[in-house]
Amino acid sequence: MWCNLLRMDAIDRAIIAELERNGRLTNVELAQRVGLTTGPCLRRVQRLEADGVIRGYRAVIDPAAVGRSFEVLLHLTLDAQDAETVQRFERTLAEAEEVVELRRLFGDPDYFARVAVADLAAYEAFLSRRVMTIPRIKGITSHFTMKIVKPTA
Repeated sequence: MWCNLLRMDAIDRAIIAELERNGRLTNVELAQRVGLTTGPCLRRVQRLEADGVIRGYRAVIDPAAVGRSFEVLLHLTLDAQDAETVQRFERTLAEAEEVVELRRLFGDPDYFARVAVADLAAYEAFLSRRVMTIPRIKGITSHFTMKIVKPTA
């Protein structure tokens, strides 16, 4: 990745910024916004994709429209850090559709998870049927979102 950073110039960064704002821009629109003709713009986008700088494109969905507007942030601590315990825990949570983000952390807690479900009852069911059945969990702290001030990009 450091190699990619050295190869990027101001135009590459402008392309990235524009695509972060709107990943559905046509190549013609993107080229106009960054001051290139379409051919060189397309080649730069393709290079950024091939180098792994642009990892993909996605739609941003309204959580309420799909019944997932109740968001909870979880701090989770394991009572052991052996490979089997960690792999089982990570696999189980990563496979859960309710978990929209999972991060392993340095220090305490061991993990951060962002969970999106329909409501409090759905969260309680997820917690008791999915999370609390995972062996070797030492602690779970739930933080309920009051307001999203700055959403993830």
